[in-house]
Amino acid sequence: MEAGVKGARSKAGAAVVVCTLAVAGGSVALARGGEPSGEVKPAVGDAAKPGETKPAAVEAASTAPVVLYDGGLGAGWKDIGWAPRELPKGAPARMRLFNYGGWILYQPKLSGSFGALSLRLSAPESYGEFLEVRLDTPGAVSFPRVPITADLQVRKDGEWADIVIPMELLNPKGEAFDRVVLRASKDVGRDWVLFDKVALVPLPPDVAAALAAGGGRTGKGSGRDTSMTIDCTAPGHDISPLIYGIALDGLREKKDQHQYKLGATTRRWGGNPTSRYNWKLGGAWNTANDWFFQNVDIGLSYTDFLESNRKNGMSSALTVPLLGWVAKDTRSVGFPVATFGPQRGEDNGSGNGVTRDGTPLKPGPPSQTSTEASPEFVAEWVRAIRERDAARGERSVHMYILDNEPMLWNSTHRDVFPEPLTYDGLLSRTIAYGTAVRKADPDALIAGPAEWGWTNYLWSAADFAPGKAPHSDRRAHGDVPLLPWYLRQLREHEKKTGVRILDVVDLHFYPQTNVGVGLEGNTDPETNARRIRSTRALWDPTYKDESWIGEPVRLLPRMKEWIAQNYPGRRISIGEYNFGAFGHMSGGLAQAEALGRFAQENIYSAYFWQYPTNGSPVFWAFRAFRDFDGRGGRFQDVWVPAKAEEGTSVFASRNKDGTKVVAVVLNFDPDQAAQARVKLNGCGTLENVRVLGYSGAPGGFLQQPAGNHTAAGLTQRLPPYSMTVLDLTVKKP
Repeated sequence: MEAGVKGARSKAGAAVVVCTLAVAGGSVALARGGEPSGEVKPAVGDAAKPGETKPAAVEAASTAPVVLYDGGLGAGWKDIGWAPRELPKGAPARMRLFNYGGWILYQPKLSGSFGALSLRLSAPESYGEFLEVRLDTPGAVSFPRVPITADLQVRKDGEWADIVIPMELLNPKGEAFDRVVLRASKDVGRDWVLFDKVALVPLPPDVAAALAAGGGRTGKGSGRDTSMTIDCTAPGHDISPLIYGIALDGLREKKDQHQYKLGATTRRWGGNPTSRYNWKLGGAWNTANDWFFQNVDIGLSYTDFLESNRKNGMSSALTVPLLGWVAKDTRSVGFPVATFGPQRGEDNGSGNGVTRDGTPLKPGPPSQTSTEASPEFVAEWVRAIRERDAARGERSVHMYILDNEPMLWNSTHRDVFPEPLTYDGLLSRTIAYGTAVRKADPDALIAGPAEWGWTNYLWSAADFAPGKAPHSDRRAHGDVPLLPWYLRQLREHEKKTGVRILDVVDLHFYPQTNVGVGLEGNTDPETNARRIRSTRALWDPTYKDESWIGEPVRLLPRMKEWIAQNYPGRRISIGEYNFGAFGHMSGGLAQAEALGRFAQENIYSAYFWQYPTNGSPVFWAFRAFRDFDGRGGRFQDVWVPAKAEEGTSVFASRNKDGTKVVAVVLNFDPDQAAQARVKLNGCGTLENVRVLGYSGAPGGFLQQPAGNHTAAGLTQRLPPYSMTVLDLTVKKP
């Protein structure tokens, strides 16, 4: 994969110590110095990307707390209000808040921008939740009244409670204010209520990171009602563990360790350079048009890859070349400037194959960079792998993939393959190389054609060749779309020869709706919503693709139909995919949605391209399914049908004996919480509920207060832009 190719195809001070901060209905643990004490450090910076609007609290938060009251009034602050009160020197303020009493702290001409209001509160337990806080200023500006609920209490220390109220609740529009009002929202008794350490504080690092990632918002109230059903009486199916796959990043393989903490089950050796990998030379491949057509030594061999997977408990999918040419050394280049002259892009004497005026250069002979790689070359490689396996007593490659995006070879690898591939060319190479793999490893799973996207599910590269009639290659093959034709021919080949070439139909999927790839992608509200909606192209037959495609893609149902009609029994793999914006909650939610749909649609495998950055929302999307509590808590092995109302998703699973149900619940609204009313149908008697939530804070999933539950269901608040895991124990019916 190379993104440019696909893009071209797509038309507090010492006095205020807060140990924990409530975020999005839960809490983010902080050490005393303000460093996150969770499993990972923040990976999301607080600088805005192009097209991204940062929260105001992150942009302009003050750098030091402003103390309103701490054993006495803070500098410049005045005490006004209507409750009977005492402000003893060096001690907490004491109020009697009967008859809806209140206290106002006031500073004329207050300036600055703050992340939150923090305070300590001691009140009789019998008062329950009785206090509300708001800001105020002279004039017509109206500020929200914020009730002090359990969500805002971050620590209980004897009779004292630490309260932190995010400024997004108190001042969502960022208006100027000059006073803080604390008042009883109901009539209470005449006992003293104590206040201390009242301060306007900067945003703690975890909250700043969560807001910069588009999450971290609590939302107002309990949230809109939304109904969900988990139906254990409906037919389910086993979930393939291989849907949680990632891909090799050869340049970072020896630098990153967090890829092994995702809970990924399998890794794919794939991408453009693997089409030119020479297994006999260890780490030699050609970077193709990703980077100036250079032969390089990446310092990594296929044996390193297989061994790393083995050590980390992951299976391996290995791309084998069908292109016919692999790197002959680790120094040759496809378009040397010394031979071809100045070029539009250059790197140390290597050119990008395009003249300064934009004209593509005619390549030299393939032997300039490459050596021939026949089917026997691939067969020899597979035999070498199996010999190593025999010595160790275990299989190291669970699936061989027949090259990478062959209908883009004339662009990606045009220095050695300048002519567009045809229907017949794809089939003949598939049969020749696939047969070689099958003979070398009769029990292997073989996958193909690993095509990149929509146009090459339906047409060949030759259908778009300059100087030829549009779609002429397809018309010459009965006007049958490429993939159904390919499957039908391989079925006929098996009937005639008894040799099964293909076990798994492998396609790549990238949204064409301009949402980005990898870390790239705008994070404005419109793009975020479109990014999440773009996942519907995988499964929803009613979703009309919002790109130049302009019609329903329904990729997984379409693939199932094509397989059933043309070559029954083939499994499905999504060999590459991602939705961009790794560092944003919209990217994380899209990823979590995709993983849930892969389980729902019962596909065999899926390989994220390549793997998410450490601690990013996409990282935690994987962990929602694979290790949500850091102790091995995971989505279970049997998919259970579930449904949710628009704006949310619920994906459910159970263990084999039916005593555990694990659901991943998503709220796609960036601003509004949801009150999920989850009905368990035929799952048994609900006995225990554990809830973990994530909405952008770098520490990942943290345990949340569980909502009300009965024997047959539960109610759970879902913060805006959040992933929530319901870990349920049930007694079997």
